[in-house]
Amino acid sequence: MLNRTLILLHRDLSLQSRYVLAIAIFMLAFLLRLVVLPTDAGLPFLTLYPATVAVFYFLGTKPGLVVTALAALSGYYAFIPPHWSFSLENRGYYLVSIYLIGATLSAIVIHQLQRYAQSLHHTLAQLQDSENRFRSFMDCGHFLSWMKDHKGRYVYLNQHSENFFELTPGSWLGKSDFEIFPKMTALGLQENDLKVLQTNQSLTVEETSAKMDGETCHWLSTRFPYSDSTGRQYIGGIAVDITERRQAEKMIEDLAFYDSLTGLPNRRLLMDRLKHILDTRARQPRIGALLFIDLDNFKALNDTYGHNHGDLLLQQVARRLQDNVRKGDTLARLGGDEFVVLLEDLNNNTLEAATQAEISGDKILRVLGLPYLLDGKTHRSTPSIGITLFGDVQESIEGPLKRADLAMYQAKAAGRNTLRFFDPQIQAAVTARSELEADLRTAITRQQFILHYQPQMEGTDQLAGAEALIRWQHPVRGMVAPGEFIPIAEDTGLILDLGRWVLEAACAQLALWAGQPERARLTISVNVSSRQFRQPDFVNQVSASLTRSGANPRLLKLELTESLLVSNVEEVIEKMVVLKKKGISFSLDDFGTGYSSLAYLKRLPLDQLKIDQSFVRDIGLNANNTVIAKTIITLAGSLGLTVIAEGVETEAQRRFLATHGCTAFQGYLFSRPLPIDEFDKLTEASTM
Repeated sequence: MLNRTLILLHRDLSLQSRYVLAIAIFMLAFLLRLVVLPTDAGLPFLTLYPATVAVFYFLGTKPGLVVTALAALSGYYAFIPPHWSFSLENRGYYLVSIYLIGATLSAIVIHQLQRYAQSLHHTLAQLQDSENRFRSFMDCGHFLSWMKDHKGRYVYLNQHSENFFELTPGSWLGKSDFEIFPKMTALGLQENDLKVLQTNQSLTVEETSAKMDGETCHWLSTRFPYSDSTGRQYIGGIAVDITERRQAEKMIEDLAFYDSLTGLPNRRLLMDRLKHILDTRARQPRIGALLFIDLDNFKALNDTYGHNHGDLLLQQVARRLQDNVRKGDTLARLGGDEFVVLLEDLNNNTLEAATQAEISGDKILRVLGLPYLLDGKTHRSTPSIGITLFGDVQESIEGPLKRADLAMYQAKAAGRNTLRFFDPQIQAAVTARSELEADLRTAITRQQFILHYQPQMEGTDQLAGAEALIRWQHPVRGMVAPGEFIPIAEDTGLILDLGRWVLEAACAQLALWAGQPERARLTISVNVSSRQFRQPDFVNQVSASLTRSGANPRLLKLELTESLLVSNVEEVIEKMVVLKKKGISFSLDDFGTGYSSLAYLKRLPLDQLKIDQSFVRDIGLNANNTVIAKTIITLAGSLGLTVIAEGVETEAQRRFLATHGCTAFQGYLFSRPLPIDEFDKLTEASTM
């Protein structure tokens, strides 16, 4: 404060004014000396010396020299006897010399102190100006800036940061990110801070944060390490808001890769994705499909009602397609009324992949064929769809699109509102499968099925029962083999209806045999699919069938496959136990071809193991199959189960099996599956 006053005096007073003020100070000091002590009392410079120092300090060197001269003369003549005379004998000049030396030294010291004070003041002023400029820059700049200590606690935050995050000034001091921001945002900030501390290098990253209203902002953030004079570490940072730039980039990307009317990917993005998929397929073959969709008679809508109606239709078509394609598949609009669906990761089997593509195409046909509401008017539109598979061979990206486009024109030529595959063979196979599925649904409704019965023998001539096998009597195709329609029934869920029908028919046959002494003891084995068995009400279905027919449950045998044991084994065991208590027996069909666990096998309430015909067929020809057959027989015996071999076609096979402990047989050696009337004749012959 004193230095500041001194600088102000030197700056604001003229030299003449300082001379006047110096003389005034001298006069006051002179008078004060007269008042304090008599003139001859000694100490001639008692008040004059301090006055001299004061003038030197406050008024400068020149006024100080004037006062020094006045003080030396007045002190010598006024206060050193004899007064007002000069004499070398009185030795007064010694006191004057001491005063002059002291004044000179004081002047030199004061001058140096003043220079130092002025320099220090100038330096402090520069520092203050620098700090003011820094704070003005930081607080007025449209960016975030901060400083944290090594523990992540804020020691500085600029005004824009306070305003942006709606923080009370100073409320952030000493707080961490976790006390200010959401947890996920704070974790990201903390991770970047740790990188700076660990590497002791600056880090520039893009970060996101949320405002109080939930709006997401994007920042380009630069963090840097800082150590003060004591070696304490800090983390400083500046972040620039790039939200508008990100939005602009997204807008540019949307314009480049997305259709402005529907918001779907455009041709360019579709081609990029198709190229990526084909490049991936070159390393790892995987079948995909391309569905080329064109709206039928779209031009007529535009010509009749205007392009506004056409645009509304295209937008609604896009929404329906988005709602009905699988997650991960690509939907694009090529332009006009043309759309493309890119299906990825289909089955590696070509026919199965074609079936999956056809299912998607049928779904799109159905959805796009529903009525539309355009500006208050109902409109109907249908699509024509061309389908092609790709990925099984290496090709350019234009190939699949050209094939799908050609297939679409085939659909147009076929009458529109349909789909066509580019490959004639695949088209024929898919068409045949679709027709067979449609016929199968009709067959279930019209009950075009019958049961054939294949005898199951004990020993060589004792008929123990029969396995009920479904047959389809098609009115045009004739007898359709189970291998043709059972897989379709499994895929479509129709196996549930078929399974219920077989169970009902078998129970009815058991009830009918109960009144015939020669057949009353025969059992009937019914195959149950894993999908059918897993139905929640399966136990009730079996119970209801037995109740309605009046059949003896002890003569009903349910044949299960090992695929049933892949999952939810506890649920399987629970259902089997309930049915077992009703008297129903169980046989594990095709044993040895699946992956059943022996640990679960011991817990299952089984009665019988059935050796698969693939092992029986090669007995004596294939050493491994021969060993497997013998092992199954031994395993069944150790578990207390009976064993039956299917597919027995020769006496040598029967003899081998019998020798090793298998006494129940089923196969062409005894009889093929027979219609019920032929089976009844067989039973009559066996009882004679």
